[in-house]
Amino acid sequence: MPAIAYGTGSKWKGQDVTDYVIQAIETGFSHIDTAQWYKTEDSVGKAVRESGLDRSELFITTKWSGNTSAPEAIKNSLEQLGLKQVDLYLIHNPYFLKDLEQDWRTIEGFKEAGYTKSIGVSNFDLPTLQKLVKVANVKPAVNQILFHPYNYAQNKELLEFSAKHGIVTEAYSSLQPITKYPGGPVDEPVKAAAKRLNATPVQVLLSWVKSKGVVIVTTSSSKEHLQEYLAVADLPELTADEIAAIDEAGAKGPPSVVSAALYAAKNKLSSKRHIFVGALLLQLAAWAFIRGRFIYGMVLLLQLVAYGLTVAKC
Repeated sequence: MPAIAYGTGSKWKGQDVTDYVIQAIETGFSHIDTAQWYKTEDSVGKAVRESGLDRSELFITTKWSGNTSAPEAIKNSLEQLGLKQVDLYLIHNPYFLKDLEQDWRTIEGFKEAGYTKSIGVSNFDLPTLQKLVKVANVKPAVNQILFHPYNYAQNKELLEFSAKHGIVTEAYSSLQPITKYPGGPVDEPVKAAAKRLNATPVQVLLSWVKSKGVVIVTTSSSKEHLQEYLAVADLPELTADEIAAIDEAGAKGPPSVVSAALYAAKNKLSSKRHIFVGALLLQLAAWAFIRGRFIYGMVLLLQLVAYGLTVAKC
């Protein structure tokens, strides 16, 4: 399995991603990740065909998301992708399963029938994965999870269990310390490592993910960003001290919504982002007043005013 994948979920849901997937392939990505839920399988399939590459040169992952029965899902996925077989087929989330053991037997049947080379899961926590391993005839090859420095501590045992049982961990949304939680404790050790390596903070975060033995799933519409991601493979490894510093900073937890918003304001993010943050604070305050939490509501209103003043000064 390639160490980095191009994802077609999240912001791409329901969109035609043909051009973006072609761009990713041309830039150097060989692992493409999609799912029934994303509604991008048809355009992923089109991009694969238009790439002109031999099927063996690409690694295709898709997922059963619970929209239909599993047999119907894999049949539709293969038809939309225009493939006879995918490389990896995952259960997208355990929460829609009615019977873990029976549903896994169905997925095992897909591997036996040749619809997929490997099978796995996504968003399985430790107790659920432990339960699956106990009843599985074929252990999952992969568990794809939300993973970044701020949730590493809570996922450490999950990673250790997976490694012990030969289950590869894949990570999505690993750049959240930059995209969702800017200005948090992780920023400092990431910037320090970036300076030493002459790399970007994005590359340091992805290097940190690699240091945990985890496969990266990421995305972008920008060719420059894709090149930035792929260049991580050529960077020197993070030192043990740098990894430990990021671990320790992540264990402190992400900044609050308000702190991240104020940081964003100081760094002059777009007006649309300011409007979104302001609206979010206002909604939280309204919710607090409705629930009778007047003090909390007043605190949020004061924070909204502080945020507005900060934006005005920027």
